[in-house]
Amino acid sequence: TCPQCHRSASLDQRGLRGFQRNRLLEAIVQRYQQGRAAAAAKCQLCDRSPPEPAAVLCEQCEVLYCAACQLRCHPARGPFAKHRLAPPPAHPGAPGGDGGGGGGKGAGGGRKLPTCAEHDLENYSMYCVSCRSPVCYQCLEEGKHGKHDVKALGAMWKQHKAQLSQALNGVSDKAKEAKEFLVQLKNLLQQIQENGLDYEACLVAQCDALVDALTRQKAKLLTKVTKEREHKLKVVWDQINHCTLKLRQSTGLMEYCLEVIKENDPSGFLQISDALIKRVQVSQEQWVKGALEPKVSAEFDLTLDSEPLLQSIHQLDFIQMKFPVTVPPVPLLQLEKCCTRNNSVTLAWRMPPLSHNPVEGYILELDDGDGGQFREVYVGKETLCTIDGLHFNSTYNARVKAFNSSGVGPYSKTVILQTSDVAWFTFDPSSAHRDIVLSNDNQTATCNSYDDRVVLGTAAFSKGVHYWELHVDRYDNHPDPAFGIARINVVKDMMLGKDDKAWAMYVDNNRSWFMHCNSHTNRTEGGVSKGATVGVLLDLNKHNLTFYINGQQQGPPAFENVEGVFMPALSLNRNVQVSLLQFS
Repeated sequence: TCPQCHRSASLDQRGLRGFQRNRLLEAIVQRYQQGRAAAAAKCQLCDRSPPEPAAVLCEQCEVLYCAACQLRCHPARGPFAKHRLAPPPAHPGAPGGDGGGGGGKGAGGGRKLPTCAEHDLENYSMYCVSCRSPVCYQCLEEGKHGKHDVKALGAMWKQHKAQLSQALNGVSDKAKEAKEFLVQLKNLLQQIQENGLDYEACLVAQCDALVDALTRQKAKLLTKVTKEREHKLKVVWDQINHCTLKLRQSTGLMEYCLEVIKENDPSGFLQISDALIKRVQVSQEQWVKGALEPKVSAEFDLTLDSEPLLQSIHQLDFIQMKFPVTVPPVPLLQLEKCCTRNNSVTLAWRMPPLSHNPVEGYILELDDGDGGQFREVYVGKETLCTIDGLHFNSTYNARVKAFNSSGVGPYSKTVILQTSDVAWFTFDPSSAHRDIVLSNDNQTATCNSYDDRVVLGTAAFSKGVHYWELHVDRYDNHPDPAFGIARINVVKDMMLGKDDKAWAMYVDNNRSWFMHCNSHTNRTEGGVSKGATVGVLLDLNKHNLTFYINGQQQGPPAFENVEGVFMPALSLNRNVQVSLLQFS
């Protein structure tokens, strides 16, 4: 039985040689042997010790040469010019020997073509579909494959290669999925580790809380016992003092009466006998029923029923059951990760540990920075969010809530965030035209193109008064740089102000113009040169824009009714270089 295809076959007179040979495995083994031999073959003419690795084999001389010995001993001229040089053979100890398997060498001196197992002089040229094996021409003419379905060997080779490649694509996709699954499992390991630590901490906290509660209750119960003991002791001591006093009085009266009885004077006795009998009766009446019984018992009428609590402690365990899905609990804001930068705020939150309810997403809400109503600014699964384009010098209130299929959970506590008083920005490399070149920590801009290209600032303004200045570092051949403001979607491959998304002043060495929607207005004398300073004043309270050159205002406010969200903007070409100076 074949170990590969598991088909049974009968041996003929050729024995094991009658089996079909695994040509593919032979080729792989031969390539492997050639690779090892090429690394191990040594030059046979080297006088060095050890010899250099062989580079070629002369098939006529049957000698292995390294590169140096080939140039010295086997030059490519004269009688050696017609010699054939080949790579080192599979068996370096036997130059020129073949590696087994009949057939001639290929045109390039490579692996020998396989020959038919039944016709040694014939190469395989066809493929028998019925027998699933390659055959030669003679097999079709006189062999058992004459009436079988036969196709061209090359065509079947390509077809099976395509099938194998297709199958490999499926395996490759599964391997990719397996790699992703392994990454998921590794992340799961880390998550299990983190959750395990959280659960351990929560378990310790819960048990400590139980111990603390039991300790507090123990103190309360001990206080009750102490009060009961003190009460009983006070009652008994009061009885002791009272009874001692009565006993002392009764004893004195008894002793006095006994002395009186001893008297033999009848008249004297009768003078005091009535009063004395009355005192004795009164004294006797004072010892009423129960007067000589303790008011309290030595037993404490306090019985602590701890059995249910002990049973609860013994039954204390994790609930291994599927909890009913309810709305998520309150998210916890991670204040140490919440921060502001310029006019953007970043908020982070997480769910409380031991939360059994699933979370499908979060809703982050922010007010308008002026105590107004909250509005949704983010809905998604992330627990970290940055909101850009807010007002400078404003106080924002933020809150977050979670939701799932059962509904929306309660809001978190509100966090208060203060944006920067003063805008700080640089040129933005991520949104700049690809011809823009930034340097000096993105505070200096120039261009690789002779055409005008636009670059924006990293800050966005929607409220307040903002002023910034730019310094002209280089000014050659009288270019027309433009300074101003723009929206985020401004066209960046032409001068600033030619579309409806930008408001700008463009200037040469003598004069300046205001431009918006490709409309030129307010020509003003006064240009720029190397070392000049251009100021931009954006007043969003009055909704206007004003420009300055070297401290001198260029005409009246350039544009009125400027409303929205704007970013500092600049357009320039390769003849000018500009740097940010200051901003406020």
